[in-house]
Amino acid sequence: MVRVAPRLSLVFSALCLAGVAHAQSCPATLPAQGAPIAAPLPVFPADNWWNTDISAAPVDPLSPAYIAWIDPAKPVHPDFGGAGAGTNEVYGFPYVMVNGAQPKWQVTFDYWDESDGNGVPFYPLPENVLTTVGWVEGGPPATVDLRGSNDRHILIVDCTNRTLYELYNAWFSSQERRWYAGSGAFFDMKTNNRRPEGWTSADAAGLAIFPGLVRYDEAANANVAEIQHAFRVTVRASNGHVYPASHSAGTTSGALPMGARLRLKKSVNGVDPVTRTNDPTARKIFRAMQKYGLIVADNGTDMYISGTYDVRWNNDTLNPAFHSLRAGDFEVVQLGWKPAPPLPTLSVGDVALSEGHSGTKTMSFTVKLSAASTNTVNVSFKTSNGSAVAGTDYTAALGTISFSPGQTSRSVAVTLRGDRTPEKSETFALNLSNPVNATLRDGVAIGTITNDDQLRTGGPGQKTPPTPAAVRFEK
Repeated sequence: MVRVAPRLSLVFSALCLAGVAHAQSCPATLPAQGAPIAAPLPVFPADNWWNTDISAAPVDPLSPAYIAWIDPAKPVHPDFGGAGAGTNEVYGFPYVMVNGAQPKWQVTFDYWDESDGNGVPFYPLPENVLTTVGWVEGGPPATVDLRGSNDRHILIVDCTNRTLYELYNAWFSSQERRWYAGSGAFFDMKTNNRRPEGWTSADAAGLAIFPGLVRYDEAANANVAEIQHAFRVTVRASNGHVYPASHSAGTTSGALPMGARLRLKKSVNGVDPVTRTNDPTARKIFRAMQKYGLIVADNGTDMYISGTYDVRWNNDTLNPAFHSLRAGDFEVVQLGWKPAPPLPTLSVGDVALSEGHSGTKTMSFTVKLSAASTNTVNVSFKTSNGSAVAGTDYTAALGTISFSPGQTSRSVAVTLRGDRTPEKSETFALNLSNPVNATLRDGVAIGTITNDDQLRTGGPGQKTPPTPAAVRFEK
């Protein structure tokens, strides 16, 4: 991992980052390495940048130049797998699962001013990472100091609180009983909280690592129809950063920035590149590359896709499948692209009002916008008869209402005509149509004109005959 000097002096308070506990499904035995992640999947909210559908996102104008810089013939490579034969080395990112009761350790950071939980016990590191091969990136336990030759990431998922802790370049000093790391980051997987602009994380781009990994429990699980997130990818050098990244790790001219998205094309020379392999696991991964893409997250080797360490991976199948793809099969999505926010919705509520004996009354319908918009919102309205008839019971209304930016409520007035005719309650409708900068959620309201005229017996103007009096017959 390539780093640049810290640029901010702000420090996250661990207290400010304490997440609210949400009961989640945890394995019976914890801590565990590589345990399946419980639903809901994917991790993080559905509208998180890792989980955003980019299949219809525009292509960046400089996409051909960026792909040329990488080299269109460069093969894609799965940067994950199992364990090295006869060694302590593991291939890919291990991750550790703990519950909310796991004791926490204080970690001393090189990049303390861009790390979370600095100076307090904050990271739920189990003893297994000190004693067991395969719990720390690279393989050997954290007591072995390999910081100069390996990134030595430790990824920890708290399954009770659905939170994520990530450390970069971690080492535990057995002599001091103290943890050291280059940097550390905390992520609440129930939110879309982004790192402060300019901050790193345990990854050069300032992003979480775990949600961008190809995981065996998704890719090779027949019960998971499709993978619903993007994958982490590295390039040999980078140039600045764009959303969703928050941190830069280079200024190489012509290179992609951190946070750039690459998308596997749907068709190359008239053929879907997914079909270059018959392996169902690889095909599922490739389909995710078409829908969710790759996010540049670190400097390393061009077109290396990150995944979890798992002894169940079959690299004899994965490697040739991945190598069938080339950088030229991808396109760069418009830099910094994010989907347009969903349009607010319009609704109108029913109203009931007595008609009155004479003259007119005003029935007011409230039209609501679900959220304030930065744009002017317009919607047309028109009344239509039900049992109530325009011109007799009410005055027809037709027009357009506008919501200025920031407004969320407007009203439509309809005039009712009073009379003294006893009758049942009558109804008409107010219909909304043709919304601009909004959509209709409930576009029809019923106006009920309630009768307030009582039936009368006898006297002038009597409309119904009086009830006859009882008649008594005598013998």
